[in-house]
Amino acid sequence: MHLLLLIVAAFVAGFINSIAGGGTLLTFPSLLAAHVTPVAANATSTVALVPGSFAAFWGYRRSGSDDRGDTVWFAVPSVLGGVLGALLVVKSGDRVFSRLVPWLLFGAVGLFMAQEPLRRWSARRSLAPRPARPTLRVRLAAAAVQLLIAVYGGFFGAGIGILMLATMGFMGQSDIHQMNRLKNISAVAINGVAGLTFALSGQVRWSLALIMMVSAMAGGYLSAGVAQKVGPVWVRRAIVVIGMGIGVYTLVKPL
Repeated sequence: MHLLLLIVAAFVAGFINSIAGGGTLLTFPSLLAAHVTPVAANATSTVALVPGSFAAFWGYRRSGSDDRGDTVWFAVPSVLGGVLGALLVVKSGDRVFSRLVPWLLFGAVGLFMAQEPLRRWSARRSLAPRPARPTLRVRLAAAAVQLLIAVYGGFFGAGIGILMLATMGFMGQSDIHQMNRLKNISAVAINGVAGLTFALSGQVRWSLALIMMVSAMAGGYLSAGVAQKVGPVWVRRAIVVIGMGIGVYTLVKPL
């Protein structure tokens, strides 16, 4: 029964990551329900969704301008922060991490709810005249913020795309395709190194992660046709309700 729950959760996570984002809000709690310890659940969920992040990056690899400078300014802190965040999870242990789970879920739901307003804001910015290239001070500030986002991403991860788009907007980026490209490259870096760190620390339940990988990829592949019939609005509403419900449950009944 638990294995079926994980397969369905990963499939739906792959589906919603393709049209709305927020798959971690399903895969992580489903692993907890399968009696996987909190740190191992977080590690396994991260590894299971890495192929989805790579697929999104691959789809946007030729989008926007080819500004390698921006890529470096976001990729380097993403790698460093992803490792630091994953190490924090491993070092904190299940007892500390389990106490943070409700608040991480509430925070992720809040970020998820902010996704659509931020998307509209980014689209409006893409119609405005492109600003001058960011100064070194602005890029240093953006890299510092990206490092913090990456630490959070390695620690838990849900909602990092929203935070990265906001950072790019304040940095002066106006091309939504370029912003998505940078966001996806950074997400691959964060999730990839976090997943590798979790794997080296022995926290990943590989028998579950591999099954969830396949299911998530299938959900992402089949999402295109189904999304047109269901619509992302209802998907977002369902994820908010599920995330808030699980957050309240883990707050009332600690793990």
